[in-house]
Amino acid sequence: MSEIVVITAHVGDFVWRAGGAIALHRRAGHGVTVVCLSCGENGESNLAWQDEMADTASVVATRQAEAEAAAKALGVEDLRILDLGDYLLPKDPEIPYRLAEILREERPSLILTHPERDPSNLDHVRTHEMVLEARMIAQAPGRGRNHVIPAQVMCFEPHQPELCGFSPDVIIDITEVWPAKEAAMRCMPTQRNLWDYYDRVARQRGAQAGRRSARPTLQGEAYQAIFPIILPTLPLGVPA
Repeated sequence: MSEIVVITAHVGDFVWRAGGAIALHRRAGHGVTVVCLSCGENGESNLAWQDEMADTASVVATRQAEAEAAAKALGVEDLRILDLGDYLLPKDPEIPYRLAEILREERPSLILTHPERDPSNLDHVRTHEMVLEARMIAQAPGRGRNHVIPAQVMCFEPHQPELCGFSPDVIIDITEVWPAKEAAMRCMPTQRNLWDYYDRVARQRGAQAGRRSARPTLQGEAYQAIFPIILPTLPLGVPA
């Protein structure tokens, strides 16, 4: 069983958005399952399509190989690529049920996925909605006696947070695992145009975290909780 399940629209998303969190928790011994709904072959693989010999099958194979290499760099042993097609993800009512079975199998306490809004990429919006549907199905006793305690859902930072109403309430320090995330990013040359961008995002979030922490933070990742985070006391001693 995995304590964290990461569900993304495309194979690159888990690397850019949550690679640090994945590597950090794998290093601490926590189980992490990564589920990618598509290979991103239609809209997330522009550089692959520059090859005149490219076709859908070859691009899918390339993206699957990149995702497998990136997952290995982050320490992920359970990567599941559903290969449903992208731009647009299909509106198949069975998809949430497939995801619910994964949640019942892994029984995570935390799900990481896309935020609710993303006008520039509706595949991300569909994924968010299907994740919440899957969570509902997984917790329903009438859907099977192996129903689960509902997991917390946290959204990772979108590519353009200002368009998505993204307001993080958690920034994690990924400095110690940044080499692993950077290595995973480099496993995706099909999207090498994003390498520098996500290096800057990590340094910006690290700078913000460093201003509010006694520990030197060089790289960070931002997250927004969907449901209240339950604590035994108010967060005394936590810098703001």
